[in-house]
Amino acid sequence: MSRPIGHTRWAIAEGYIPAYSKGPEPQFTSHETACLLNSSDQDAHVEITIYFSDKEPVGPYRVTVPARRTLHLRFNNLTDPEPIPHDTDYASVFESDVPIVVQHTRLDSRQAENALLSTIAYASN
Repeated sequence: MSRPIGHTRWAIAEGYIPAYSKGPEPQFTSHETACLLNSSDQDAHVEITIYFSDKEPVGPYRVTVPARRTLHLRFNNLTDPEPIPHDTDYASVFESDVPIVVQHTRLDSRQAENALLSTIAYASN
């Protein structure tokens, strides 16, 4: 039995999906990704809420990260309850029933010189 690491609440205050991309799809499609690590022996049931500057939050989006696994979740692929709008600032909050680790990554391919950034999310229990 492995001892879980992480927290049950995470926030990514920065989010933005560019409206267009350059390069072959899907590898070079501009995107935001949340990398979720579940090191526990239980599946992690995660609810994501998206916050905007000019409208009410949307969610929850629900995903499961199997026990002792990782999930790289593209925000571009979230569609239920509605797609994340492109060219719009947003933030996200993750709530899990078991401790997980969340890392944020963005690929911006709007120009030939691609930009990739990654940072750990803010954790709170």
